[in-house]
Amino acid sequence: MNDNFYARLDAVAATRGRHPCWILPGRGTWSYDGLRSQVARQAQALRLAGVLPGDRVMVQAEKSPEFLLLYLGCLHAGAVFVPLNTAYTEPELRHFALDCEPRLLVCDPASAQALAAVAQSCGAMLRTLDAAGGGSWTAAVGAVPGAGPGTTAVPAPIERATDDLAAIVYTSGTTGRSKGAMLSHGNLAANAATLVDLWRFRADDVLLHALPVYHVHGLFIASHCALLAGATMHLLPRFEAAAVLALLPESTVFMGVPTFYTRLLEQPGFDRASVRRMRLFLCGSAPLLAGTFAQFEQRTGQRILERYGMSEAGMITSNPCEGDRIAGSVGFALPDVQARVAGPDGVELPRGAVGVLEIRGPNLFRGYWRMPGRTAEEFRQDGFFITGDVATMDPEGRVSIVGRAKDLVISGGFNVYPKEIELEIDALPGVIESAVIGVPHPDLGEAVVAVVARQPTAALTEPDVIAALRDRLARFKLPRRVFFIDDLPRNAMGKVQKARLRADFAATYGQA
Repeated sequence: MNDNFYARLDAVAATRGRHPCWILPGRGTWSYDGLRSQVARQAQALRLAGVLPGDRVMVQAEKSPEFLLLYLGCLHAGAVFVPLNTAYTEPELRHFALDCEPRLLVCDPASAQALAAVAQSCGAMLRTLDAAGGGSWTAAVGAVPGAGPGTTAVPAPIERATDDLAAIVYTSGTTGRSKGAMLSHGNLAANAATLVDLWRFRADDVLLHALPVYHVHGLFIASHCALLAGATMHLLPRFEAAAVLALLPESTVFMGVPTFYTRLLEQPGFDRASVRRMRLFLCGSAPLLAGTFAQFEQRTGQRILERYGMSEAGMITSNPCEGDRIAGSVGFALPDVQARVAGPDGVELPRGAVGVLEIRGPNLFRGYWRMPGRTAEEFRQDGFFITGDVATMDPEGRVSIVGRAKDLVISGGFNVYPKEIELEIDALPGVIESAVIGVPHPDLGEAVVAVVARQPTAALTEPDVIAALRDRLARFKLPRRVFFIDDLPRNAMGKVQKARLRADFAATYGQA
């Protein structure tokens, strides 16, 4: 039996034939037959480029159908897909490349010159792919001899075992640099099958896809659900409230982050009539404010289904399709996932107590790439993974995320780990030390703020700090504000009191 996850997707696609798979603004409609043919060509192009099963393919490119075809082609060929945020800078990309040692690095043409040295440093081939589907990689795929669109005579995906790697997703670490979460074919297949069943995905669904595809939410959760159900996707290049509003009457499912929903609520035409065909709105990647939940229901008559997941496990919990969706709760553990709220010793706490959420299930990643020591630290001996998220569980099993261990900031749906930013700020001339925190923000949920202690003679200003970081960090990690104080507050053990700083600067955007 072939446990290649794409084999499952291909089996569904083979039954859908000429049914629309993707509807693309300005580029027409792609059928499932066309998808199968083009994925097979991607896989053949990878083989011709010398990419072998298990080799890494690192991609930093804008969202396009060709990006998704390359991902699916990697699954087909048994390669390991490594998606990277388009906001990552050259120093960040160099770290990822040296860590995962890709055989092939695909980037936007505008970045090719800057990344040539990165590719050379790790021995990778460098190819390009742009948002319109052009670039040297698309040309290489187009040169592959093969069947045209519409045929079902396509090669079968390469044999893979359930534990063989399918992807590496880099997730920021609290000690500075990112770590690569290894996801297997079995991890992806188990999570996708559970979600299709849980969220009642059907072949006649139309998913409005406005999420980025370098992120687990858009690349795995949204795309896998639609493809495994044989459904159709409106594939938008990015989220724009007006464009989403125009397509809602033609759609049945929408997935977003809280920022998407706050911006939709700002649209005058967003009302019950605009969502008359919609059956499901899903939200994740960051906490949804109770006020947004209530306002959305009042405007549309529908309740957002909030769920919780992470790079290391895909989806972990979900509110139900049928039944109560409680504002502030991320719902129940998925049917094949075990979850517990535990103390520092890993012993499960009584229901209602506050502790760290720990999980176990077939969706759980294989560990961190080339970091066996770090992997061992994050797992209990009984196989439970320590998520680092602080949570409670009610008597019925509903989970609420009440805080985040290790000071994680979630801004606009992106995870931002303060330590990485603090290391960069602390290296600036005139800085004694810094603390990076998240403060409430009406649009982003949380905004990144830096609190800096500087030397008495330093002339360092807020614009100086932000300018110095701009070429070192992805845009979503950049502090929106920088405040200067004489000394960072510390407790008796000498630890910086970030809770106090968050309280002191909570009203920065009037949200305290």
